[in-house]
Amino acid sequence: MRRSGSEPTQARSPLRLRLGLALLGVVWGVAAAIGFGFGDEPGWAAVFAVIGALAAIDAVLVIRHFRQGSRYQPGRDVPPFHPRSRQRDKHRR
Repeated sequence: MRRSGSEPTQARSPLRLRLGLALLGVVWGVAAAIGFGFGDEPGWAAVFAVIGALAAIDAVLVIRHFRQGSRYQPGRDVPPFHPRSRQRDKHRR
């Protein structure tokens, strides 16, 4: 596939979709756990409670990533990412 050179301006993050799906998983997981709990199905209630908890953890991680911003660097010891230039690629071959 040929690059147009405008990919960074057109790029979209899937984090909003992931956050929406995680929140949907929290709602459905908790609702199903409550429903199965009242229906005398403790095994299924536990399964859906775990699903809801995992979805909640994922939602927290996505929100944390949003707050860090797109230019987040993990620490002083980790250098920023620099894309490889074509000149350096030609010398390595």
